[in-house]
Amino acid sequence: MTESTTLKTTPLHAYHLEYHAQMVDYAGWEMPIKYDTSIHDEHTHCRTNGSLFDVSHMGRLSVKGTDATRLLERVCSRRIGDMQQGQCRYSFMCNDTGGVLDDVIVNRLDTEDFLVVVNGANREKIIAHMQAVIEDRGFKVKFEDRTEKTAMVAIQGPKVMELVAKVSKEVAELKRFRFTVKNMMIMKFIIARTGYTGENGVEIILPASAVSMAIKLLQKEAVSIESDLDLKPCGLAARDTLRLEAGLPLYGHELNESTSAHAVNMPFAMNLDKSIETDGETFIGQEALNKELEAGGPAVTLVGIELDSKRTARQDMPVLVDGNPVGTVTSGCMAPTVGKSIAMAYVNKDQSAAGTKISIDAGRAQLEGTIVPLPFYKAPKPAPNPAPAS
Repeated sequence: MTESTTLKTTPLHAYHLEYHAQMVDYAGWEMPIKYDTSIHDEHTHCRTNGSLFDVSHMGRLSVKGTDATRLLERVCSRRIGDMQQGQCRYSFMCNDTGGVLDDVIVNRLDTEDFLVVVNGANREKIIAHMQAVIEDRGFKVKFEDRTEKTAMVAIQGPKVMELVAKVSKEVAELKRFRFTVKNMMIMKFIIARTGYTGENGVEIILPASAVSMAIKLLQKEAVSIESDLDLKPCGLAARDTLRLEAGLPLYGHELNESTSAHAVNMPFAMNLDKSIETDGETFIGQEALNKELEAGGPAVTLVGIELDSKRTARQDMPVLVDGNPVGTVTSGCMAPTVGKSIAMAYVNKDQSAAGTKISIDAGRAQLEGTIVPLPFYKAPKPAPNPAPAS
């Protein structure tokens, strides 16, 4: 008999229960998969109005000190040294063979002060990985896991910036992948123009003790502004369908340690000439990834698929062309905004062109479809942010 594992809870656990959330085990955390509505309705509300997501299960790792930049140059595929204060940068962390250990966002707070946001399921793995690099290189850094001392929420949707502009003109004017630090009530809030839904919005990192009060204040402000903004909680299930429509990869599906970082088709996430700008400091996996390019690149590539029926493709289902296996599904769902069943898959490069007719082996059925460009959905360009109230 095995002992039951106690799940961690986020500082918003009581909030989730108040809104009748259906709670599940997600990476060792008790998290809301959905609330007292449908996944379809939560998804659509985020696309048309504004939604609040608790993402406190994601890891938040503080890196400070003389060698903070060198450490992050070593473990991150993106260039770090040229980041400006207040800038966020998406990056992979790779293993020696060029597979992906995790995809992360690095935030530069100061010259020698960074905060790295990692996937919740990978937090312990990445902590061990970074500690091993610190010990191996003798880097002088202060490395701290701040996940359980802080909370993280995302507010996403086309009407969200009306609320943000009401609260702070500075935040409303931030560019994408920029953040600002606000000190309120002797507490530090990091507010970033990032997200994982394909919609406009912000992500906020704040002390765990302050998050419940902050959410209540935000909801009060949302009601007070002259707008049809209706800020509602949204669960992890709709967050997944939103990111899939937006063509964003998810670790454990599109990203993993055995698939090359090249295959996901995100070249902006890697600086393969790092040694020139970083005093000889290359990132782990860089040599293998460069050799792969010299040999012609990865054998497979990530593609989007639209299915002809409303049946849903599932992870690991084979993708066929003319009855021959050419790849494997990584994610699939019925996409509320697109109005079609969609999937992402790794397929052989020579059969990956948009317009290629495919079928997916679903066991008792063959699901017919077509390879299409990613993303499936792109949010309309937002109107200029409204001026904050005087």
